[in-house]
Amino acid sequence: MASIPRPEYPRPQFVRKDWLNLNGEWQFEIDTGDSGLARGLRERELNSRIKVPFCPESKLSGVEYLDFMEAVWYRREVKIPEDWQDRYVLLHFQAVDYEATVWVNGREVGRHRGGFTPFTCDLGPASELGDTAVIVVRARDPRDWHKPGGKQSVIYENAGCHYPRTTGIWQTVWMEPVPPTRLKRPRITPCLESRLFRLEQALANPRAGWTITAVLNDAQGEVSRATAVTGTDFAAVLQLPVPEDRLRLWQPGDGQLYDIDITLTDPSGAVVDRAGSYAGMRSVAIDGYKILINGVSVFQRLVLDQGYYPDGLLTAPSDESLMRDISKSMQAGFNGARLHQKVFEERFLYHADILGYLVWGEYGDWGFRDRSGRVPTTVVDGYRHQPGAALLAQWMEVLERDYSHPSIIGWCPLNETSQPIEDYMTTLDDVTRGLFLATKNADTTRPVLDTSGYSHRVAEADVYDSHDYTQDPAKFTVQHAGLANDKPYANGEGKISLPYRGQPYFVSEFGGTWWNPKAAANELSWGYGERPKNLDEFYARFQGLCDVLLDNPKMFGYCYTQLTDVFQEQNGILTFDRRSKFNMAKLHAIQTKKAAIETM
Repeated sequence: MASIPRPEYPRPQFVRKDWLNLNGEWQFEIDTGDSGLARGLRERELNSRIKVPFCPESKLSGVEYLDFMEAVWYRREVKIPEDWQDRYVLLHFQAVDYEATVWVNGREVGRHRGGFTPFTCDLGPASELGDTAVIVVRARDPRDWHKPGGKQSVIYENAGCHYPRTTGIWQTVWMEPVPPTRLKRPRITPCLESRLFRLEQALANPRAGWTITAVLNDAQGEVSRATAVTGTDFAAVLQLPVPEDRLRLWQPGDGQLYDIDITLTDPSGAVVDRAGSYAGMRSVAIDGYKILINGVSVFQRLVLDQGYYPDGLLTAPSDESLMRDISKSMQAGFNGARLHQKVFEERFLYHADILGYLVWGEYGDWGFRDRSGRVPTTVVDGYRHQPGAALLAQWMEVLERDYSHPSIIGWCPLNETSQPIEDYMTTLDDVTRGLFLATKNADTTRPVLDTSGYSHRVAEADVYDSHDYTQDPAKFTVQHAGLANDKPYANGEGKISLPYRGQPYFVSEFGGTWWNPKAAANELSWGYGERPKNLDEFYARFQGLCDVLLDNPKMFGYCYTQLTDVFQEQNGILTFDRRSKFNMAKLHAIQTKKAAIETM
């Protein structure tokens, strides 16, 4: 396993013992005209090689092809382990950008649209696959703006906040053997007031009269257990109480977790399926202007994290690099992040769960606006993607995957939508409201922000925010003084947003201060405002901006732009290769003073 790139288990909140990592070398071919099916690429050997799970645009893939690719093909032969023969085989793709079709032994076994979320192909009984499975994948990545792409550039070069594209497989591919009737991924809800975990457990190919047992464990051993017999409710509901003397709260900086073992037995008492999970006991609530974590007002000192890497692009080169990003953020005094314009892989959330790192879940759909369907030719053209029907399905897959992670304390499906509010309803109105309602119905335990910055179009959104890159602390103070009278700063001055209604409020993007003293005057390098003349000027500006928000008694948090430099955007607290640009202890001291809202 050590020689396999990204060898770690990709789904840490639902773990089975047996599995097979399929990362590594695959056959590969670029299909420039998306004519590969007609030309026989499904049946023949491909003309080059790629290292999965890295996308072909990245250095780590071994391909590093940077132009647009309408389609790409993958092929690999996999030997099926002999001890799998009495089970079914599931083929998992953690993420493929953007539209995937999968064939195994010449038979189509699955299709999926959406570049950020996982999907599974049920290959049926292993005994019917034979000794070897030939996997063929076609990934389409059409050049249009109907698909959510986050910060992927719509023109050839990087420009503005647009970076290299990601095409095809970019997260782990793997197999696992399972019984025909088996556990599905559980849905775990911490109920702090009741001192219990609520576990909803559905089955694939369900049968009546089978028994589901869940056992809650901590470092001392078993805490509680619960059983349910299938056949009455569509999904079994098990309650796992936590006695007061075994209560350990998951909280910022201290990710206390409980293990959960789940077993499925048939009517004879034989164990059919077993999986491991975990959960954190924490609550999220709103009290006026405050957002409470476990009943306590916690100022959210967030950082904008875009999750790009110089050599892997959207794919972290290693599991350690994910942990390092969180650790460095916390060293600088941040207690969480907006996971910006990308659905981060589950391993990141796993480390956030362990470390007690607050996370707002987001999708890669920057700046949706109603537009024509023509192909963009400039960054200005491509800045606004057009909202399409597929977005709702893709966002619901995010919620399904990530619901049980305690580190996620809020949802924000959209970012910087910008469109005037007119005397008629628009597609953007429908999309924004639909995403908000779907999120609220899928998850009643967390606040939902309809869009981060700009066009707030849902009156009952739980949270209100703005983006403000003003660099002068004095002007920044004036901008946000109105919150004291419930007249906060709002992007667009009411022309593109519904008015504020007294919700918890934060500045979800600010700072972005340009710092790259080694950049030449004509170098492609930018940040917001003038570059500070020296480090002392940077620290003064950073403190001045943070203090404005920390000292505001109605401000529940902020999000500083950003964790790392990203290609031409040189405004991170870390370089692109994760070296510290500043004294982290100084940043930590500035940020961790008591916020006004934490003292009320």
